[in-house]
Amino acid sequence: MTLPATDADLLLRLDEIIAAHKGREGPLLPILHDLQAELGHVPEAAEPVIAAALGLTRAEVHGVVSFYHDFRDHPHGRHVLRLCRAEACQSMGADDLADKVRAALGLDWHETTPDGRLTLEPVFCLGLCACAPSAQMGETLLGRVTLDKVQKLVAEAGA
Repeated sequence: MTLPATDADLLLRLDEIIAAHKGREGPLLPILHDLQAELGHVPEAAEPVIAAALGLTRAEVHGVVSFYHDFRDHPHGRHVLRLCRAEACQSMGADDLADKVRAALGLDWHETTPDGRLTLEPVFCLGLCACAPSAQMGETLLGRVTLDKVQKLVAEAGA
């Protein structure tokens, strides 16, 4: 199985990414990271191409893509809002905050606004445990998050 013929440029680029990492020990993760960095996601059609090049099964490649939360199988919004779901944040009200944010944005986890501006993602630890609950938008980290702070962050990003 290969990528559709209409994606010939993508197939060529995928071949270049694979070639850049194929000689490394454990090339799968770097290949997936590079592909996602370029496309914003790892297309399902790329999985069998990667598998064949690395001597893996499609199931093995898909297993890695689906196991790691940072890999996406579809494009995300221009902005990604990540809310911490780890225990320290949960103990400081992250579950209630997440419910309020999801209601305010009209999104559930892994959903993107219809206009493609914002995707809401859970993350398991942003390293701000002492300032829980925490969130991230792009490179901006925010501690002691409230619904108001999230709404301001989203508005400032133009999302």
